[in-house]
Amino acid sequence: MTTQINIPENLGLDQRLSRDQALSLVDIADIGPLLKAAGRRRDAAHGGIVSYSRKVFIPLTQLCRDVCHYCTFAHPPRKGEKAFLTREQVLAIAEAGKRAGCKEALFTLGDKPELRYRSVREELRELGHETTLSYLTEVAGLVLRETGLLPHVNPGLLSDADFAALRRVSISQGIMLETTSDRLCTKGEAHHGSPDKVPAARLDTIRRAGQHDVPFTSGILIGIGETREERIDSLLALRDLNDAHDHIQEVIVQNFRPKPGTRMEDVEAPQVEDHLWTIAMARLIFEPEMNIQAPPNLSPGALKQLVDAGINDWGGVSPVTPDHVNPEAPWPHLQELAAETKAAGKDLAERLAIYPAYARHPQRWVEEKLRKPLYDLVDADGWPRTDDWCPGRADPLPAADLALVRGQGPVSAGVQVEAIVDKALEGRPLNEREIVRLFRARGDEFTAVCRAANDLRRSVNGDVVSYVVTRNINYTNICYFKCQFCAFSKGKLSENLRGKPYDIGMDEVERRVQEAWERGASEVCMQGGIHPSYTGQKYLDICAAVKGAVPEMHLHAFSPLEVWQGARTLGISVAEFLSDLKDAGLKSLPGTAAEILDDEVRASLCADKINTGEWLDVMRTAHGLGLRSTATIMFGHIERYEHWARHLIRVRDLQMETGGFTEFVPLPFVHMEAPIYLKGRSRRGPTFRESILMHAVSRLTLNPHITNIQASWVKLGPDGVRQCLEAGVNDLGGTLMDESISRSAGASHGQEMTPARMEEIIRSSGRLPRQRNTLYGNAPASRRERSFDAVQQPHLLANTAGQLRTACGE
Repeated sequence: MTTQINIPENLGLDQRLSRDQALSLVDIADIGPLLKAAGRRRDAAHGGIVSYSRKVFIPLTQLCRDVCHYCTFAHPPRKGEKAFLTREQVLAIAEAGKRAGCKEALFTLGDKPELRYRSVREELRELGHETTLSYLTEVAGLVLRETGLLPHVNPGLLSDADFAALRRVSISQGIMLETTSDRLCTKGEAHHGSPDKVPAARLDTIRRAGQHDVPFTSGILIGIGETREERIDSLLALRDLNDAHDHIQEVIVQNFRPKPGTRMEDVEAPQVEDHLWTIAMARLIFEPEMNIQAPPNLSPGALKQLVDAGINDWGGVSPVTPDHVNPEAPWPHLQELAAETKAAGKDLAERLAIYPAYARHPQRWVEEKLRKPLYDLVDADGWPRTDDWCPGRADPLPAADLALVRGQGPVSAGVQVEAIVDKALEGRPLNEREIVRLFRARGDEFTAVCRAANDLRRSVNGDVVSYVVTRNINYTNICYFKCQFCAFSKGKLSENLRGKPYDIGMDEVERRVQEAWERGASEVCMQGGIHPSYTGQKYLDICAAVKGAVPEMHLHAFSPLEVWQGARTLGISVAEFLSDLKDAGLKSLPGTAAEILDDEVRASLCADKINTGEWLDVMRTAHGLGLRSTATIMFGHIERYEHWARHLIRVRDLQMETGGFTEFVPLPFVHMEAPIYLKGRSRRGPTFRESILMHAVSRLTLNPHITNIQASWVKLGPDGVRQCLEAGVNDLGGTLMDESISRSAGASHGQEMTPARMEEIIRSSGRLPRQRNTLYGNAPASRRERSFDAVQQPHLLANTAGQLRTACGE
């Protein structure tokens, strides 16, 4: 009937089927249009990905007080057989899973068997527990602590106290609603004699999960005697609970399979078309972002049809253990599942037991003690890290991503990504949603984004790659700010870690400037901690020292934080102070202290630092006075892709207003000695894919307003920056001579990159080197010649008395 078909066809992405609309589709004759509508809705929110969790299945106990008439998992006590897996058995299963690459430990068990069987109570007492849930809490914590696998528990009906205890040891939990039909609890029906299957009790447990902010799995079981109308009511009940608490991370649409030896062994399994109808209805009843799942082992031969009906997840798949609930249905091999998913037009992607949307907000959804193991596993979008590479370390680059940076032959990015890339190439401003979508590029999409950025770089900058001969002079590492990412600063109020505090004198500043000039530098870059005794006069004195030592030297100095603090200590405006600095010899500003230009992040990362608006105001004022500056982003710690997008938009918008930024510099977070990482409160830097994408997406997003994208050899190493040169980068920054901030955080890529080495990297990448000055003009021939003649000097640092010492790897 036309009216029935038009409802899903015309359903907007911000709309969901009402009960009346859903009921009108119960007897639809042709489900084709319904499936197409569901597929479009899925694609709009989940793109070309179908996910799964690599899990190990731990059946803690197969005893249960319920007697569901279709179940072969639960059984009565057996003579000579323990009711529970021992601690040692649990750990052995978990360790086997870890060796097979699993990240989830799925605990499944019968409901409260101690309420039915005396032998269970006695065994629990021998284990030191009164209840099954208490023992579950212990062994889940054991697995988490000993293996690092993230427990997901399916423990049945729970009280508030149960939720509080299990939340401390599990990353997520679940209970299948199955149905809201009380009729199925009556005599002769599937749930008769099963008190834990009473719909009101299960709905109450799902509600409590929401109140305790537990990422939760639920779903329905079809084919156990319910009607289609009852399925719709069950889905709507789950929707209502999720609307109230936003905690249901996935809805499973599971098809009943009759099992020999059960009371329902002769009940016919639901037809594939009936399963597809239910999946499509679930997709249209929930918001597009909901994860709709169907287990692949229960529908062999029909996986493409399940994808076409609107699923975006296969659930947990184990390479180690069978599906103990459906032992007759083996898991598909992961290679087979990937091939089947590809045949359906999608890519298989691994996720964790906690879905990305929940992993991105651990402060709400994850107990504090579970955050570090979660942070160690995920990228900035909440998906599992796909490599062990970390910025600042001399790690080999991940081969899989290396192959994708350039890619071989034609690639298809899909309609969505291609439209965004085309918009960027035309110079039209991308919005937050579009930028985030580019950061989510994987596979062919990733290759396409890198290619587009590289093509744009070629059209704007040609094949020339520039660099500047500069010396970093960090005049003090004493700081009274408490930035949680910084391992450089020292002092009473800072996070004291490596190295000793120092504060060099003006004579040493002059000496280092003169030495830099002798070695061919055209620039000194000067930044430091915010020393408690510094006022704005100190920064003016530094300008005078540099100008007095080498009048021709370009002074690139003072982050917006230093400018803001200096003005405040002198009781003058930022504009007045910048004018004074300019008169004293300041030529341009580094765009550091930006970190992430979003106050949601800054409140945790650098709460006492200047806020986003203040950073932008300092830069706006500097640009208005004719001072140019760089712009940076420090990424890969606690922020999300949305924050990256907002940062880029804010930089782009200010550039459109002032034109004052010379370049954009992505700085991957180096985690090794960073306080926030050592406290277990951050990720371990971006993945390699994310690092490459930051440069590529920056090139596209900032087009045509910022034309120079720089890669940091200190963070990425020589091999890393070579890859960035294939993804939109046209500048490799400075030779540095002295680098201490990244080294304090644990970076191992050295203190200096000589001009000869810099040009070797550039030429080996098929590009033409150009030695530049700070403002992107050509370096004078005399400076270039001098820089190649200079002999590399020992790295020198001043101690607190202003005396020099050679730093032996500090």
